[in-house]
Amino acid sequence: MRVSREQMAENRERILETAATLFRERGFDGVGVADVMKAVGLTHGGFYGHFTSKDDLAAQALGRAFANANRWTSEAKAADPQAPLQAIASRYLSPSHRDDPGHGCPVAALGCDVVRQGGASRLAATEGVRTAIGGMSAIAPGETEEERRASAIASYATLVGALVLSRMVDDEALSDEILAAARAALEPTQQ
Repeated sequence: MRVSREQMAENRERILETAATLFRERGFDGVGVADVMKAVGLTHGGFYGHFTSKDDLAAQALGRAFANANRWTSEAKAADPQAPLQAIASRYLSPSHRDDPGHGCPVAALGCDVVRQGGASRLAATEGVRTAIGGMSAIAPGETEEERRASAIASYATLVGALVLSRMVDDEALSDEILAAARAALEPTQQ
């Protein structure tokens, strides 16, 4: 049975979104092409009409995950334009984000895995991180562009590091404490 171009495009979008979620939940090595296609409700054979390999899918799904994360960050900034960094920290460093890696930050979910991936995934990660730092630089404190960029990098590293630590521990109280401490660290200093 022939599939229309519109249906092909829809299928590709579903594959990318599903793969982006599954990779963040289970890691790149924990998900096979068959797993993704089954989750989407398509046959394994149809995969190669959309992607050249699992590595190709991984890179594109990672790019999609970063695009979703950057859109999510923009929404958080818009929700509180007077305190955008605190709005981001409040959403990012929340128990709901911690408990849903499949729909959250790709860096916190896949950062260590990306190092072992091919060049296309590394490039997608690099571009995603650049975009995130650029977006945070626009709201970061500092007198000069260089100071704002340094502040944005430090804030981004604090967000990601705290989320990774909060997911890693098996003590919910400690996990919550890590999130709260990082949120407090990102509060503006009173002068």
